[in-house]
Amino acid sequence: MLGIADFGAFCAAILLFLALPGPGTFALITSTGKGGLRGGAAATLGVILGDQVLLWLAVAGVAALLAAHPTVFNAVQYAGAAYLAWIGLKLIFAKPGSASPVRIEAHHYARQAFFITLLNPKAIVFYMAFFPLFIDPAQHRGMLTFGAMALTIALITAIYGLTLCAFADAVSAKVRAHQRLARALERLAGVFLVGFGIRLSSQ
Repeated sequence: MLGIADFGAFCAAILLFLALPGPGTFALITSTGKGGLRGGAAATLGVILGDQVLLWLAVAGVAALLAAHPTVFNAVQYAGAAYLAWIGLKLIFAKPGSASPVRIEAHHYARQAFFITLLNPKAIVFYMAFFPLFIDPAQHRGMLTFGAMALTIALITAIYGLTLCAFADAVSAKVRAHQRLARALERLAGVFLVGFGIRLSSQ
């Protein structure tokens, strides 16, 4: 289909990659918990934009450059790990009430999710090594094929992200009634993000 080898498997691989617990998932859940469904939707947009940047950078050959120069890739990896840890520490040490969704505009969540996705080494590896496996050289149509892949990834990410955020919003509405539990879950999310940062920096 439009130069994509096994389109069904390609869609399944994207969905599986999204469903794996990782920084992006926690970014969506945390944004929804703080800013409601609007915050979660903004974070979903940030993830989509981050994915698109990585995909088109891979198309332009930047991924090949990273593969040829491990030092550059390591720099990106450490930058991503540091950013995740910084976001996590902010959640852990935030003062009660300082993260009220009323005080934070939706574009904050979009920007944060964008950089988490853009600096996620696993996402970089996915676009650098995995998605080219689904390009059919015999039927490849250049930009049309890449465009179809980009649109497919964006649509699946939007559906998955908004579904996850709707579920998280329904749960967080009950959690917000218990401030101590909400604060504990916020700190737990921060611990996970710091953990992701440490794990990514040690790979």
